[in-house]
Formats: sequence, C-alpha cells, structure tokens
Amino acid sequence: MKITPKNKSQKFSLPLKIFESVHIADAISKDGEEFSIFVGLEKRYVEQLKKLSLDEKDLDLQKNTRDRKRFGENPYEDWYGKNRTPFCLIHKQTDALAALVWLGPEPLFSGENNWHTIGWRSYGAFRGKGIMKNFTQFAIDVYTRNFPDITIWCAIKRGNAGSSNLATTLGFQISEETSDDASLVMIK
Repeated sequence: MKITPKNKSQKFSLPLKIFESVHIADAISKDGEEFSIFVGLEKRYVEQLKKLSLDEKDLDLQKNTRDRKRFGENPYEDWYGKNRTPFCLIHKQTDALAALVWLGPEPLFSGENNWHTIGWRSYGAFRGKGIMKNFTQFAIDVYTRNFPDITIWCAIKRGNAGSSNLATTLGFQISEETSDDASLVMIK
C-alpha cells in the first residue's frame, strides 16, 4: 500500500479529544483501492467499530481479540479514557472502516512509565489485501513523533499467525519472560 501524507505543517496533539479526527494521509492499495487515514475516530466510525466488534460471523475477530467486550459491549468512552490514540483506515468508495490501529500508554512492567501498547485490526473484505504493514508502520511513525522516548509492546493471542507475522515484519521481538500460555508479548 502506498501512503501519501497530507500537509506536513498540520499540527495536532495526541491524544485528540474524543470523537475528533484529523485526515492525515491518503493511501492506495496494491489492487488500486483508495483509502483515507485519520488519527482519531468520529462517532460514525465508532458506531461501525461497535457493529464490527459484535459481528458473530467474523470468527477471526471473535477468536483472536477481546473486541466484543472492548468495543462492542463496553462504552467507547471508557476505552478512550485510557488515553488511547486510534488511527483508522477508511475505504473511500464505501466510507467503511477497513482497519484500525491504536496506541496508548500502558506499562508492561510495574513502575515503567515510557511503555505504550499497540493493537491493530483489519475488517472483513479488507483482510488479506496487504494493507496492514504500511498502515501500521505509518501510525507508529506519527505516534512516536509525538511520544519519541517510548517503547511499544503488543500482546497477541497465541495461534494468531497473521498478527504475530505482522508484528515480526514491523520489527517487534518476542519477550518470552512476559509471554504466557495465552498471549505472546512482543516488544519494539
């Protein structure tokens, strides 16, 4: 996926106010589909996120994430209140939420304040199209310009080959001492 950032002089501080968003880039997938990239989620995309998170037909999402509870059953405001910064990839033709990446402060080790967590999702028809690597790296780059002295970590459900392969491709390394039987912890 080719990403073209919008005006570089655009100024914003992270995290944004809830339901606020800034159009930060446009993207074209290898098959020619066009996308917009936003930091922040407007209410209409939060509504799509909730619906996608409750979709029982999306077996991969239900099996590999806690999104049903995180976004579907619990209020978005509770999650956002943890100082999360979402980045969304919106399909231009359909205005559909194609993918989501979020980052935010969350210590991996007690007493460590410079640790931030990351999560990512692609949805339905947009999976397997090669959109996640460049989109996720772009989100990390924007985020770390705002928080330069952090270490990023993720917890991936064991058996979720797609997410663990993406993390490895992005330069994350397995932390055996913090992983457990259910989750693989990876650090960048």
